[in-house]
Amino acid sequence: MSKLSNYIMETRAEIRHVTWPTREQAIVYTIGVVVLSLAVSIYLGLFDFVFRIGMTKFLGI
Repeated sequence: MSKLSNYIMETRAEIRHVTWPTREQAIVYTIGVVVLSLAVSIYLGLFDFVFRIGMTKFLGI
């Protein structure tokens, strides 16, 4: 039981050292993640589309 209480006390001490983002930073970071995710999905979707068209045209699949 001593190990568990020690772990909890150390965890709480470390949490106090964390620098939490402000509300504005969290909003900006969230928007950035959404925009980057959309950009990557569009890029991969276009690549898949072009690859599929190429396979159909050249191999008749």
